[in-house]
Amino acid sequence: MELVARQPDPVQPVARLHPQRLAGLTPGVARPAYDRAALRTGIVHLGLGAFARGHLAAVNEAALHAGGELAWGICGVSLRQADTRDALAPQGGLYSLALRSADAQGQPRQQLAVIGCLLETRVAPEDPQAVLARIAAADTRIVSLTVTEKGYCHDPASGALNFKHPDIVHDLGQPAAPRSVVGFLVWGLQRRRAAGLGPLTLLSLDNLPSNGRLLRGLVLAFAAQVDAGLADWIGQACTFPCSMVDRIVPRTTDEDRVAVTQALGLADAWPVLAEPYLEWVVEDTFAAGRPEWAVGGARFVAEAAPFETLKLRMVNGAHSALAYLSVMAGWSTVDQAVSQPLLRRYLARLMQTEIAPTLPALPGLDLAHYQERLLQRYANPALKHQTRQIAMDGSQKLPQRLLGTVRDRLAADQPMAGLALAVAGWLHFLRGVDQAGRRYAIEDPLADVLAARLDLAEQAARAAGPGPAAASAWTVQMTGLSAVFGDLGQDARFVRAVAQAAQSLRTLGVAGALEATLAVMPTSAAPVFPALPPAPGRSR
Repeated sequence: MELVARQPDPVQPVARLHPQRLAGLTPGVARPAYDRAALRTGIVHLGLGAFARGHLAAVNEAALHAGGELAWGICGVSLRQADTRDALAPQGGLYSLALRSADAQGQPRQQLAVIGCLLETRVAPEDPQAVLARIAAADTRIVSLTVTEKGYCHDPASGALNFKHPDIVHDLGQPAAPRSVVGFLVWGLQRRRAAGLGPLTLLSLDNLPSNGRLLRGLVLAFAAQVDAGLADWIGQACTFPCSMVDRIVPRTTDEDRVAVTQALGLADAWPVLAEPYLEWVVEDTFAAGRPEWAVGGARFVAEAAPFETLKLRMVNGAHSALAYLSVMAGWSTVDQAVSQPLLRRYLARLMQTEIAPTLPALPGLDLAHYQERLLQRYANPALKHQTRQIAMDGSQKLPQRLLGTVRDRLAADQPMAGLALAVAGWLHFLRGVDQAGRRYAIEDPLADVLAARLDLAEQAARAAGPGPAAASAWTVQMTGLSAVFGDLGQDARFVRAVAQAAQSLRTLGVAGALEATLAVMPTSAAPVFPALPPAPGRSR
């Protein structure tokens, strides 16, 4: 239902969203219809950001409204900052979800719902004992995660736990006050086992290949350092389903808060915005039961890997390619970027001719329709999704979003000019200045390492002389960062293609580089080749 905004009284402040004030909501706003007082906490979610509240909690809310078991309330845990807790605790955990789209004339429209299944909000650094106790509580049956790629404290190129990571070093010696996701999981499970309680489902919702199996490997590696018996129990009793999640959830701005408050009739300190589209494919391997998430749009499958590959390569890979080129060109939002004819043509060609041939078979999927719908989702003018937000943490994202596809193209001896431009776009982006001279910060867990590598690359380029030689020397240094590229930096075909793209970006700018790349990309896909085994060092 489309809502008409109710203007707040200019004299009296707008009352805060709260369980006791739900009657004051604007008519038509959906709200909890189940007995919230009877709801028990069965899910602990680590990483209480906007995506979890716009995806997992929204699906969970639908299950509760469909008459599902009232054992699946959520305890949300922020692992770093208190801002989400501080915003939502005075609201009794309530917040609004605004689904935004546009009509055929491009006019924005919005659907509002108040989400009620978030029962607790915790801040891990303030009270790690409370988080451990909740993981070990008898009612808890699922621990889910949206902590982004960098939250796993692993080597993106190999998928192995980074035992040198400061948080992992700390957590191995501090069982009562962990900092990392892996530390919280293992020490919480240790308490659970010691209390004689049953196992848990540990459910990753992050954009990582085989995210459940990756998480399992990290948890077992840490647990083996603690207690071999604990590691055996976790490995045999707990489950780690793989999953694929898809919904665009941009950052909430102050302008959004004002607009949602006007439409809601009550003040919400931290509403969540999202597109109407939602997909969630999850393996149906749960150790202690699960909610009826299918009524909210989840799809339970025996094997999620084909859907993960589709999402990571098509949606996330294209998103990253768009983001780095757009930041440099000065296109600040995704809808603004995809409205540029050259960029839209490049993305369509990239998906059709370079990404699609590397995808596993998905019976019943109309891939051409999927690609076109994806471009339509990017073009949604109501979301104002910032390209800088997507560009964050590239060192953690590239291995699964772009480099897996690159490896498959190289293994099949297929061209990859479009992918090379996307990789060069990230490397070029790391300079921290767009083509109009505007500077921006690099937000990445490897920011210092990347800055040092960039200095070496610039020195190498100056020593090599002008033109293509400089671009080649620069690219050799940048792609030699094994933590990101693994052994790809030793593949002359890859380095040469990225160097050519980097030279185009430096000399022609984004528009010129797009034109040059489109001129050499094929206009139709080569025959689909069979799935390839993982290359050495590849994260799977």
